[in-house]
Amino acid sequence: MGLQVINGAPCACSFGTAPSSLVILPTNCVNAANQPAATIMDNIPFVNVMPFAMCTSLANPAVAAATAAALGVLTPMPCTPVTAGPWAPGVPPATIKGKPVLDNSSKLMCSYAGVITISFAGQTKVTV
Repeated sequence: MGLQVINGAPCACSFGTAPSSLVILPTNCVNAANQPAATIMDNIPFVNVMPFAMCTSLANPAVAAATAAALGVLTPMPCTPVTAGPWAPGVPPATIKGKPVLDNSSKLMCSYAGVITISFAGQTKVTV
């Protein structure tokens, strides 16, 4: 059993240079530990998933261009999360408004090859 992820849960990207916090809007109308509870569909860049400071992935066109301009020296550029799908796997038996809830073992893929993970669910009392 995993922990229910809530608003403010810290997360990290494998190509980001700093952690970020997950933002869960109160539109799901379900709380856990007095904060909005997350579903696998809380994956929208700049709404739910905030930037991870700088990006170091050469799959990111801005990083590739800056690195090429620096004659091959890796040059990080500002992170712009590009998430194409939902968090996976979630907890399909447990749903909020028909969407599987998000637990702390789920991962989110960035189109620039990063893997976004949840460092801490934001609470320790509600398991799913």
